[in-house]
Amino acid sequence: MRFGFTLPNNWGVEDAAGMVDLARRAEHAGYDSVWVNHHLLNVGYVGDRLGDKPYHDALTTLTWAAAVTSRVRLGTSVLVIPYLSPFVLAKAMATLDQLSGGRVLCGVGVGSLPEEHQVVSTVPFDARGRYADEFLQVMVELWTSASPSFSGEFFSFEGAVASPAPLQRPHCPLLIGGNRPAALRRTARFGQGWHALGTSPEGLRQRLERLDHELQAVGRSRAEVTISVRADLHVLADGVSAEGRPQPFRGTASDLAQRVEEYAEVGVDEVVVSVASGDLERQRQQLGAFADGVLSKLARS
Repeated sequence: MRFGFTLPNNWGVEDAAGMVDLARRAEHAGYDSVWVNHHLLNVGYVGDRLGDKPYHDALTTLTWAAAVTSRVRLGTSVLVIPYLSPFVLAKAMATLDQLSGGRVLCGVGVGSLPEEHQVVSTVPFDARGRYADEFLQVMVELWTSASPSFSGEFFSFEGAVASPAPLQRPHCPLLIGGNRPAALRRTARFGQGWHALGTSPEGLRQRLERLDHELQAVGRSRAEVTISVRADLHVLADGVSAEGRPQPFRGTASDLAQRVEEYAEVGVDEVVVSVASGDLERQRQQLGAFADGVLSKLARS
């Protein structure tokens, strides 16, 4: 089992340097990866949470994190494809992969925030899945072909050479984020990993059965796909308020370890911890508490 920590670039932290320093702390504490969040506008539920507080850029934050670490993988949880260009993203990710020594994990999704989509995206909301499918094919073509060419609904080009290629071969792993059937189909077709978002062990078990079916349909198997799940510490402890909102984690290290074991039993390869707070001190405390209570325990076993 591997473990990641999510930087709170989406939680209105004013001290950007202190926020990125969590990546250094995570590496020192024994985490295997650090991750960033992605939105562009404070609208919808993002605006409700942040108002006008900062939501720091995903790739800029991840690049800064790469510069202060040397070992941890660098993941996006997840980039919203309809807001992006495959040419710009392919270049940025390949460059970061080169600079970081091959540590990039490219997590992507189609988005679920119509208020943001209608302002930022150039494709209709109901076309975002088709756009994502072509986007991923274009990125792989740019990363792996000596003379990239493509013909589709949204992109058509010939001989569009893009360099550098990622340091990793054949390219940066694509992790498809989301819990719905379309995300599982996209994982089977294009992904080297599935990045589940806040799903319980039982929910994962059910979806993994569907993923196995989708993989079989395209001639692949689970052995070709890594499974990661993003989970808040309080979600791991199943603490929920009367209003249905997650409560801060108040359980013991053994409570966390038990849930981790359940994830491992259903086939999860990596648990990515996220702390729902803009308080850097709380972020540091929870980063250390999980490391002391789970990472160190597993290291000794």
